[in-house]
Amino acid sequence: MIEYLVLLSCAGFLAFLIPGPHRRYAAIAGWIFIVLTLFAMLPEFFKEDNFMYPIIAALSVPFLAVTAKYLLAGDERVLHLSRAAAVAFLIYAPFGFAEIPLFAWLGNQLISLVVNQILWILGLLNFAVTLTCMDPATQLVMAPSACGGQLLDTITRNGYSVQIILGCTGIQSIAILLGVAAAVPTTLRQKVWAFLIIAPTIYFLNLLRNVFVIMAYTDQWFPYFRDFAGNGEPGYESFFWAHNVIAELTALLILIVIAYSLFTLIPELGQFADDLYQLYYGEIRKAFGKGTDTPALQK
Repeated sequence: MIEYLVLLSCAGFLAFLIPGPHRRYAAIAGWIFIVLTLFAMLPEFFKEDNFMYPIIAALSVPFLAVTAKYLLAGDERVLHLSRAAAVAFLIYAPFGFAEIPLFAWLGNQLISLVVNQILWILGLLNFAVTLTCMDPATQLVMAPSACGGQLLDTITRNGYSVQIILGCTGIQSIAILLGVAAAVPTTLRQKVWAFLIIAPTIYFLNLLRNVFVIMAYTDQWFPYFRDFAGNGEPGYESFFWAHNVIAELTALLILIVIAYSLFTLIPELGQFADDLYQLYYGEIRKAFGKGTDTPALQK
């Protein structure tokens, strides 16, 4: 179900890139399916005790209402925002859609690359682990000898296992930020520098993030507040604190630093961000009776 919602969202945003009077409606469809995807993923987020994404899902509803309103009005700010989403999907799609055999192969190749580089870093740290796979039917770790032709994507130590999935490769964050960089017109020099600031930086730091989570979970660094951080699985608390709290908050700070670098490189991007802030903040004030003026349209 989730895969099809993402596919429909991608189709909407790709249709938005085609010139014509349909663009605003295609963008609205793209945003609607993104919001539906977030809500479809809520059971998984709750299972992992991940507090950040449920908050994002809740905030996506008023965001969608404001965005659709201004898309219908032809506002340039939300049109540029939709362009950023469309470019992000163009970058993510070749890796993210397992329903298409070629894309599934590319996604698996990226996962394998990340796994091998994680193992290399763990080797440098003399942190011994076992590489194996996960049974897709039971979600249980299989012995390496039983994996056969399955993707070796699960790293195990001390009886604790971490599966590296596409979301662990950093491709989503890279795609989103490259989409943001493409939201406004830029020179070739700015495009090249934006790519260098985003892709290698996120990819390398994401490798370190994976290494940290694997070490913290498999060696049980943070076995604290089981009633709050546990989900019934033995030792899950260390994964919760390492992955859902420390890694998430660190990633947020890194994204802020990268965004600041992009704003310095592309001043128009900073102005675009400020324009979006004024738009959505103005609508929030109006909704809570703090303001009476409707934010001016930009065309």
